[in-house]
Amino acid sequence: MLSVNSGSETIKPIPIDKTMPNLNEDYPATDATLASTEATALIEEKPIAEPRPALSMFDAVAVIVGVVVGAGIFRTPSLVAANVESGTMFLTTWLLGGLVSLIGALCYAELTTTFPHAGGDYHFLTRAFGKRLAFLFAWARMSVIQTGSIALLSFIIGDYMAQLYSIGEFSSVLYAALVVILLTAINIIGVSFGTGVQRFLIILEILGILIVLGAAFLFTPNETAAAATSNAGAGNGTSMGLAMVFVLLTFGGWNEAAYISAELKSGRRGMATALIASIAIITLIYLLINLAYLHVLGLEGMASSAAIAADLAQVTIGDAGMVLIGIIVVLAALTSANATILTGARTNYALGRDFPVFSYLGQWNTKASSPVNAYVVQGVIALALVGLALFTRTGFETMVEYTAPVFWFFLMLVGIALFVLRRKEPERPRPFKVPLYPVLPLIFCLTSAYLFYSSLMYTGLGALVGIGVLAVGVLVLLAIPRIQKQEEQTA
Repeated sequence: MLSVNSGSETIKPIPIDKTMPNLNEDYPATDATLASTEATALIEEKPIAEPRPALSMFDAVAVIVGVVVGAGIFRTPSLVAANVESGTMFLTTWLLGGLVSLIGALCYAELTTTFPHAGGDYHFLTRAFGKRLAFLFAWARMSVIQTGSIALLSFIIGDYMAQLYSIGEFSSVLYAALVVILLTAINIIGVSFGTGVQRFLIILEILGILIVLGAAFLFTPNETAAAATSNAGAGNGTSMGLAMVFVLLTFGGWNEAAYISAELKSGRRGMATALIASIAIITLIYLLINLAYLHVLGLEGMASSAAIAADLAQVTIGDAGMVLIGIIVVLAALTSANATILTGARTNYALGRDFPVFSYLGQWNTKASSPVNAYVVQGVIALALVGLALFTRTGFETMVEYTAPVFWFFLMLVGIALFVLRRKEPERPRPFKVPLYPVLPLIFCLTSAYLFYSSLMYTGLGALVGIGVLAVGVLVLLAIPRIQKQEEQTA
């Protein structure tokens, strides 16, 4: 067998199968032939860079909490309040949201500890259902779902920045594009720098939230608190199911943990700890924020509010509170966008590793410990979606929202994949097993199916946008063999 040492890293030797026939038996090998053979072997032995453990437990929690606690918690509580009958029921929906998310996190804890991979959901779907179905997921995620989320979060920041300092008619678009470029560049520099920024942002965001919570419970005028308490049970909503949809959407994003499962320094079981700890932190933050809303505004005030966080700040702190809420919303969007960029590129990297046509995406930069090329492509697509808003801002946002059924459909399939992989690979070591199997995974699958159905009902014919994205993916999938054949012929 042959081996070579490159720098400080020893490349694994290639075993030579001695059972294979010697095709050159009648033609003794010359020195030149041996040299040529050895050179070929050395070329084949060139190592392929792959993700390595580089993230701490704090990094993982900062990414998961950062993805989830975005701008949604400053908007959706009013929608939830409008669909419940009492303050008790309002808080119960958020507690249930945390419980359902914990069940999902336990399912992901098994998948990520058993199959740690940068591809995350894409890898689970590949192992369970094959590369073709997984390709459609990665395609939708790369073309609209993940990149669209990055663009939407960037627009939240852009809109606030445009109010502070306008630079012309297209201020929001320009600021949004700048956010995409800046955050992409931060993550291209390296995973250590990207997660360092993430830690800094999440700490600032939580500090800002704590300031608002303190103001809500300490500085709310007595008469305001009394009025809020008196109407705490005065809601007229009757759709608990719809309220839960809004709650679960606000909890969405914790599954992004799967994409960093191969890079955690604390080992496989560390991923389970990170997921459970993150859901606990998120649930606590959400309960405290919503308790503050209820304490200051009451259920009626929440249900009728168009900007619930701003109204809370106005009552407790005054005009300065409006500025503070704006800063916190921008911080939340920045934190979520940075984490979304970090995790999103890893799907593209896994896609590039599996499909030679996309091999450009499948290159891992060892110095930066990140998929640099995948970041670049993701950034370009996100910028293209931002640019689309120059022509139709509403159309762009609608397009991204209408792909929601695709997201929930594939999340449901990931839940089903847990059952499939238990059956297909029963001997595989599982450092963490979801408790109460199969009850909890079944609850996760049914919840995802319900959200898939609800998103279909919400989008109606708009769901055709998601189908269109998948249809284009099918065409690309069908064209891949022909493209590869042409590349082989021209090589």
